[in-house]
Amino acid sequence: MTKESKWILSTPAPVDKVGKLAAEIGIDRVLAELLVKRGVETFEQARAFFRPSLENLHDPFLMKDMEKAVARLHDAIEGGEKILVYGDYDVDGTTAVSLVYSFIKRYSDNVDFYVPDRYDEGYGVSIKGVKWAAENGVKLIITLDCGIKAIDKVALAKSLGMDVIICDHHLPEKELPAAVAVLDPKREDDSYPFSDLCGCGVGFKLVQAYSQQYGIPFDTLLPFLDLLVVSIASDLVSMTDENRVLAYYGLKQLNEAPRKGLLAMINLSKLEPGHISIDDIVFKIGPRINAAGRMETGRLAVELLTATESGRAMLVGEQINDNNNARKDIDREITAEALEMVQNGTCLASKHATIVYNPQWNKGVVGIVASRLVEAYFKPTVVLTKSNGFVAGSARSAGRFDLYAAIESCADLMENFGGHTYAAGLTLKEEHLPEFARRMEEFVEKNMTEDMSIPVVNIDSELAFSQITPKFFRILKQFQPFGPGNGNPVFMTRGVYDSGDGRKVGAGGTHLKLDLIQEDQPYHKVPAIAFNMAQYFDYIKEGNPVDICYSIVENYYRGTSFTQLRIKDMREGEEII
Repeated sequence: MTKESKWILSTPAPVDKVGKLAAEIGIDRVLAELLVKRGVETFEQARAFFRPSLENLHDPFLMKDMEKAVARLHDAIEGGEKILVYGDYDVDGTTAVSLVYSFIKRYSDNVDFYVPDRYDEGYGVSIKGVKWAAENGVKLIITLDCGIKAIDKVALAKSLGMDVIICDHHLPEKELPAAVAVLDPKREDDSYPFSDLCGCGVGFKLVQAYSQQYGIPFDTLLPFLDLLVVSIASDLVSMTDENRVLAYYGLKQLNEAPRKGLLAMINLSKLEPGHISIDDIVFKIGPRINAAGRMETGRLAVELLTATESGRAMLVGEQINDNNNARKDIDREITAEALEMVQNGTCLASKHATIVYNPQWNKGVVGIVASRLVEAYFKPTVVLTKSNGFVAGSARSAGRFDLYAAIESCADLMENFGGHTYAAGLTLKEEHLPEFARRMEEFVEKNMTEDMSIPVVNIDSELAFSQITPKFFRILKQFQPFGPGNGNPVFMTRGVYDSGDGRKVGAGGTHLKLDLIQEDQPYHKVPAIAFNMAQYFDYIKEGNPVDICYSIVENYYRGTSFTQLRIKDMREGEEII
């Protein structure tokens, strides 16, 4: 991290609960404490946690409007009506479209899919898309990962003789679109037991309900779970409750029998088939699928994910991989330009917030560039470009600052905006830019406290290297799949040294590859990787001790697996809170 962070050791769990659970299931007290902090306190709860079961999925008919959605879909299939599956161009949208389209195609030949163009139509249901559907004889539109705010688009569809089923997971406004059914677990009037499904997850609940209603065996849905885990991981929804079960079995499907398109992505990402993790999805597979919509068209992603022939899957996969390589080049180029603008003072703002604008920049990568600028300056950041006659862009927060509130305070200047506390998208007229920049600077100055601006590393437990035994790691692996709400535990170890084999790695030598030891166990080396921490190299090579916080991961390379520490932060022995 470029700005020194605060390390916070979590409050210990009750000693009696930890001791009881450790004895009951025969595990290390550190692992027992991690479980208790996750609400796992009994043998039965531990068994349910370590052995997720598909039987624990919620009844899809508990979701508001599900009966209506299933009935309307059945009428369309039975009546031979043309059905259009409509979803966004990101990973969640394209996986959702692929899942629902593939399911319906089993029972109807009269189904098509539509993915809007990021640059021409923008996010969500578009007027162009609705008109295209009407011109092509569509009678039922199913929206996925979008539609919850498309009141006027749904009204247009209705006026053109089409019904709409909405499957979304974003927060609705008070008024809902006048669709035949609105499936969204975040509806205020919905009592569905789990509200944090991704868009693909809501689509899955629709096909699960249809299958349940019409006697289709649940096992026939298992091949769709590889799509679902890619969406759950990439969309960063919580890895708890139903999502954890679906992700667990999705990873199993992805590793044992992935669809041809995802196998192509695995091979093109140079990953080890059969050993794919959530991290591999987040950092390798997801960004490639996203690149199709960023650089060309999201339709390519759906073509990849629905491909039934290996040759076709690899052909489309290579095209998407090329898109991803092009995206990386453009991302680097724009990041360099944006950094230069901040350094030479030609940006719109840089004192309290970072705001940069260039009408020539590629809209598909501005969110990535905003994240890069946050890493560089640790300030709320907005990166803007020109699109369809408007200024449009992405914003990212720093620390715990509520970025959405800052943008909302400029709502009167906006044509459109949306997002959440830490990330948002916005559109405004060019003449409003100076006032927007001024107000954003003012809002951040008034509302971002010093405490908010300090990066925080939350540490689950202190650990000695001697505790990292094969049994310890074997049990820790069973905490997977990791994600929000069930994060890979972060441990801290004090006073560690490099064994003498440490070196700089990566392009430009920006990362450190280390073999670490503790003073009382000089022969017990622990491999570690520290991304973007080359500044510590000389200090460590001089034989100085460091305190580190890290997660423990398993790496596969050419058929061999090894345990490695992924260092999140290090320091020269600072006190912790």
